[in-house]
Formats: sequence, C-alpha cells, structure tokens
Amino acid sequence: MRVVIQRVSHSSVSINGAVHAAIQKGLLVLLGIEHDDNQEDVEWLAAKISQLRIFDDDQGVMNLSVKDVNGGDILLISQFTLHASTKKGNRPSYIRAARPEHAIPLYEEFANKLGVLLGKPVFTGIFGADMQVSLVNDGPVTIVMDSRNRE
Repeated sequence: MRVVIQRVSHSSVSINGAVHAAIQKGLLVLLGIEHDDNQEDVEWLAAKISQLRIFDDDQGVMNLSVKDVNGGDILLISQFTLHASTKKGNRPSYIRAARPEHAIPLYEEFANKLGVLLGKPVFTGIFGADMQVSLVNDGPVTIVMDSRNRE
C-alpha cells in the first residue's frame, strides 16, 4: 500500500459535480493498493497514519497527531495511479495496482481501521469513481509512505 498524506486546512471530494465528502482541519490520504497488499499492510499503515505527529503543538512544533487535534478528520481517497510505473516509455503502466475485487475490500477495511483508531468515522470518496479532489495543503505538509518500504 502506498499513500500520499497531506495535512489540510480543508479538503473535499466531488463526484458528478456534487460534494460527496468534506473535512476541515485534518488529513487528506490518497491510497494506492497493490495486488500483493494484505491485512498486515492495512494494520501497519493505518496505525502509522493515525499516530503521525505532523500537527503543531502550542510551541509551533509538529508534535500532535490527527487524533490530538480538536476536530481533526481524515478524508480517504482511492488512487490506483500511485502505483504507476514510468520506467518504460512515456505512458505509465498500472500493472502493479490491485484489481477491484482485491482492492475494494482492502480499501473498505483500511477506512474502517482508520476510523477505529481515530475514534470516529473516516470520510471517503467512492472507489473507482471519477472524483475531483480539492484541498488547501496546510504548511505545506506532504508525506509519502509505502508499506513495502517501512522506514
């Protein structure tokens, strides 16, 4: 699993011209699922994201997690293009991205696990939909994580 995490002052996802979900202060998480990903990847990555200390404390130091921020929410968006391979030619290959029958259950489990760890529901897009995501990146703070490269 690969994620791009952005600390946002607000973010939303629209589908067919209508806002489907929106958050204020929190995290926009773009999630790409590979065909080899499994429950262990869900557990590890959800725990890391829920505890990631990238919000400022009273001294202006990034020392708080989304759980520690009053009103902090998560907007989770599926994004298979995070597994694009650009090694050959100019047209990306998405062969490493999981097929929907494997990815959808993991996406749903990931959203549920994040919600449990956050202590409230996670806002989501719709898997496979044509989505327009808007955000104001706060900082800017953007972090990329991959469950295959656990640094």
